[in-house]
Amino acid sequence: MTRAGRLQLRPGPLRTAAGLAAFFVAARVVYRVLFHGADGSGPVLLPLAALRLPAPFSWVTLLGPVTLDGLWDAVLSALPIAAVILLFGLLNAVFDISRVFGRLARRGPLRGIARAVAVAWSTLPSLGQAVRTVHTAQRLRGEKAGPRMLVPVLERTLERAAAVANGLELRGFGGVAADGECDAPVSVRDAVFGFGGSVVLAVDHLALRTGMLTVVTGPTGSGKSTLLRGLAGLVDHVDGGWSTGAVEVAGLDRRRIPPRDSSRLVGVVLQNPREAFCSEFVRDEIGLSLQLRGVASAIVAARVDEVVERLTIAHLRDRSVHTLSAGEATMVAIAAAVVERPILLLIDEPLADLDAHARVRVVAALDRLAHDAGLCVLVAEHRAAAFGEVADEWWEIDGSSLRSATPQGASRPSSDSSARSYSLTAGLRERRAERAQPPMPPEPAPQRRTEDAAGSRPGDAALAASHVRIAVGGVIAVADASLSLGRGEIAALIGPNGAGKSTLLTALALPPRDLEVVGSPVLVPDASDNLFTCDTVAAECTRADRSARRTGLRSASTTAARFAALLCLDAAGLAERMPRHPRDLSLGERRCLAIALQLARSPEALMIDEPTRGLDARARGQVRAALRHAADRGAAVLMATHDADFAEDLGARVLRMRDGVAPAPDLALQLPDESCIDAAPASSSSSVQSTASASAPPTPIRREHSHPSEESGLDGGVSPSPSRRNDAGAGLGPSGRPARNARGWHVVGRRAAVGGPLSLLAANIVALAAFTWPFVAAALPTQANTAVPWVALALAPVAVLVAIAALDQTVRSAHIIAYLGVLAAIGTALRIASTGVGGVEAVFILLVLAGRAFGARFGMLLGVSTILLSSTVFGGFGPWTPFQMFACGWVGAGAGLLPRRVRGWAEIAMLCAYGAAASYVFGLLLNLWFWPFAIGGGTAISYVPGAPITQNLGSFLLYSLVTSTAGWDTLRAATTIIGLVLIGRPVLAALRRAKPVVADSVMPQVPTPAIRK
Repeated sequence: MTRAGRLQLRPGPLRTAAGLAAFFVAARVVYRVLFHGADGSGPVLLPLAALRLPAPFSWVTLLGPVTLDGLWDAVLSALPIAAVILLFGLLNAVFDISRVFGRLARRGPLRGIARAVAVAWSTLPSLGQAVRTVHTAQRLRGEKAGPRMLVPVLERTLERAAAVANGLELRGFGGVAADGECDAPVSVRDAVFGFGGSVVLAVDHLALRTGMLTVVTGPTGSGKSTLLRGLAGLVDHVDGGWSTGAVEVAGLDRRRIPPRDSSRLVGVVLQNPREAFCSEFVRDEIGLSLQLRGVASAIVAARVDEVVERLTIAHLRDRSVHTLSAGEATMVAIAAAVVERPILLLIDEPLADLDAHARVRVVAALDRLAHDAGLCVLVAEHRAAAFGEVADEWWEIDGSSLRSATPQGASRPSSDSSARSYSLTAGLRERRAERAQPPMPPEPAPQRRTEDAAGSRPGDAALAASHVRIAVGGVIAVADASLSLGRGEIAALIGPNGAGKSTLLTALALPPRDLEVVGSPVLVPDASDNLFTCDTVAAECTRADRSARRTGLRSASTTAARFAALLCLDAAGLAERMPRHPRDLSLGERRCLAIALQLARSPEALMIDEPTRGLDARARGQVRAALRHAADRGAAVLMATHDADFAEDLGARVLRMRDGVAPAPDLALQLPDESCIDAAPASSSSSVQSTASASAPPTPIRREHSHPSEESGLDGGVSPSPSRRNDAGAGLGPSGRPARNARGWHVVGRRAAVGGPLSLLAANIVALAAFTWPFVAAALPTQANTAVPWVALALAPVAVLVAIAALDQTVRSAHIIAYLGVLAAIGTALRIASTGVGGVEAVFILLVLAGRAFGARFGMLLGVSTILLSSTVFGGFGPWTPFQMFACGWVGAGAGLLPRRVRGWAEIAMLCAYGAAASYVFGLLLNLWFWPFAIGGGTAISYVPGAPITQNLGSFLLYSLVTSTAGWDTLRAATTIIGLVLIGRPVLAALRRAKPVVADSVMPQVPTPAIRK
C-alpha cells in the first residue's frame, strides 16, 4: 500500500511467478512423456516405443506413444498448481514483505529475527559496494575475480556487523530503560580501563555537567576511544574489556547497567558512523531507537521531523543512507543519537576525513546541542583547534592518564554566557581574512638521491599522464588532471573530500582504454585490507611471489624479506609475524604488508591512498619509513592525503586537486556561508529540545507509568528531577538477579524465554512429517489419504513460525542480530547470483562454514533468514518457501553438530564430506514433498495412495534420480566441495575471529593492576 492508500503493483514478482508457472506446466508435460503418461485415444503425435524397466522397478514403463489428448490432459492437470504459483506471485507483487519485517522488528514475538532480516535488507546495497571495492582491490593486485574474493568481502561485512551490533546495543535493542540523574552526566573517580592484562587508560577524576561541551585530545592510540566506549558501557559489556574504580553515567553504575538499558540517557556516535547504520533510509535510521522501544509511529515521525529541522538536515530525511557523504552521515548519526533527548552525548572523532564545510557544520551542531539544548557533550578529537571557540573544558590523554589541558584557541568560560561574544561565526570571519591573503609560494621539494639499478636519472618520468578525464556513474569525477613524477620522487596529492583524488589514483593504476599512462604504477588503496585473501602473513607473501613469477617478473628479494625490511624486523620478529592473520597485525604493520605485496611486482611507481588514516605516531613512522625506502630504491611515490604534515616530513612535492582538476590553482580555502551557523540563534526555538533557558538540562521521558505508545508529545515531557530515580537499575531485583515481569518470566537478555527447546523440537518433528507426507500417509487410514497432502502444506508454515519463535528467544544479543543480518545478506547475494542453475548453489558453502563456526542454532537461523530474505528480494514466496527454509536451516544446523576438536585440513575434509551428503539429502527432501504434485497421476512413477510403501519409495527414488540426484544435486555437492577447499580455511578463520560476543549479565572478576602515578 502506498501512503495514499492505493495498491502499488510491483511487476517483478509477478513476472517471476509467471515464469515459474510456465516452467511447471512444461515440466509436467515432459514428465508425462518420459514416464508413459501421455498416451490416450486421440491422434498419435509421437509413436515412441514403450520400455519396461527390470526389477526392482518392474512396474515402471518409460516413453510410449504420445497423443494429442494425452498432452492436453497433462497441461490441464498442471493448471491448478500453476494457478497457485501465480496467486502467490500476485500477492508478492501487491504486498511489500519488507515492510512487514520492519513492523515486526518493532514489537512482537518475532522481533529479533525480523530485526536481523531488516539489518540484512539494509546491508544488501553496501554488500554490492563491498564486492565492487574488493574486486577493484584484487585487480590492483593483478588477480582475476574468483572465489577468493569472498574472503575480503566477508571480512568487510563482518566489520560492518560489529559496527551494527554496537549501534543496536547503543540504541537500546532488547533493553529495559533505566532512569538516572540529570545533573550528574559523568562522574569518574580512580578508574582504570583495560583489556586482558593491559591497562589502556587511567582516570583519577572526571566530572561533567549538563550544558557544557568538553573536548578530549591525545594522539591516536592513546585511549580517547577507550574512554568514550567505557563511558558508553561498551568496554565492560561488549568489547570484552574491564574497568575498575567508580564509573557513573547519569547516576548509574556503568559496570552494572549495559548500554542497551541506558540508551535513553546516553547518545553515542562512534567512529565511521556510516558503518553502524542499521536502516535503509535516513528517517528510519534517526527514529530507530524509538522504534525499538515500540513508540507509536506518529510520535516517532514527529520526533524525527523535529530533530532534522533543528539540525538543519531536513533535506536528508528521505534519502538513502548509502547516498550520504561523510559529513552528512555524521550529522545523521548525531540526529539519531539525540532523538531520545539524552542527558549525555559521546562523539568520537566527528571531524575525521571531513572537509572544511562539513567540519564547520558539525562543530556548530555540537555547539547548539550543548549550549542551547543543554546536553552534556563529550568529544574525542584530533582536530581540537576546530573546537577552540566553543569548548568549555579541555582534557588531554598523556601517557595512559587523563589530565586537564590548556584550552586550544579562544575558549570561553562556561559560567558566563556573555563570553559567547567571541562566537564561532566571528572566528570563521577571522580565518577567512587570514586565508584571503596571497598564498606563499611552496618551497621546492628537497632533492632525493636514488639507488636506481637501471642507472636512470631521477628526472626520468616514472609516472606521467596528461588531461585525465574520468566519469563515474555519469558524474565527472576527474575533469582535467595532469602530472609527472621522476624516479625516486615523492609527491602528495592534496585536496578536499570529493576532489577526485582516489578516482585519479585508481584510473592511473587501472587505466581505461582511452587513457595513456607512462610507467607501470601500482596502488595501495585506502582500504588496503581488501588486498588480503589468505589467513596468514606467510601465505600472503608466498602468493604475491608466485603471482609475480607467473607474470614473468623477477625480484632480488622475496615479499617476506621486503616486509621485514620495511619494518626493520630481525629474523625473530619476522618469524613471529608470519603465522599471524594479516588483520591481526597493527594498523601500521598492515599498511606496510600491503606496500610489500604491491612492490612484489617491481613497479616503476608506487601510489598510496590516505597512507596515515587511523594511524598513531608509531604507525605513521613505519609507513613514512616504508615510503622513503621505496623511493630510495628508485620508485616514484604518489600519495593522496589530507595530512599535510606527513607530506612535509617526507619532503613531498605538493599537487593540489580541487573539483576534479589537478594541479588546481592554490586559492584560499572556501568556507561555508555563515547562514549554516547562524541559522539557529541562541533561543529555545532553535534547540533540539524546548528548554526554559540555555543552561536547562534536557527532558528525558519517564516510562514508569506509561505505555510506549502513550508518551507525551514532543515538548510536553515529564519534568526532570535532580534526584536519582530507580537506583537499582531497571530489570534487576533486590538480589541483583534478573527481575520477573508481570507474567513471571525472567527478563534475561531483555526477552522472555518461553517454550524454548521443546517447541523447537516439536516444530522440527512436524516439519519432517510434512516433508515425508507421502510415506506418513501409508500409516493412516485410507479415508485420510486425500487430505494428507493439504494438511502437510498447511502444517509446514505453522512449523516454520513455531521454529522461528523458538529460535527468536535465543536472539538476545545485538551482536547475534548484526552477524545474522549481514551473513544473511551475503547468503542472499550468493543465492541470487548462482540461482541454483544446474545445482551451482554457493550458498551451501556459507551455511556450512557459518554453522561450523557459530554453532547449530546460529546455523539454522542463518538458513531460515537467508531463504526469507532472498525470497523477499525477488518475490519468490510460495508454498515451497517453508520447506526451503527448514531444509537450509537443517544444513546449517548439521554443520554446527559436527565434532568440534577437528582442525586444519582434516576439518576441511570433514566439512567437504558433510557438504556433499547435505547436498544430496537437501535434494531428496525437497523432491519428496513435491514429487506427487510435480508428476501428478497417470504416469509410471506417480504417487499412488494406498500402494505398497516399497512401490512408492521406488517411484520416488527413480523420479529423484532422473530429475535431481544425477544432475542438480551432484553439481551442488561438487560446488560445495570445491568452494570449501578453496576458501574454507580463510573464511573459517575470519568467522572465528569475529565470533559474536554475548555479554554476560554478571560482571566478571577483573584484575586491578597497579598504576604508576
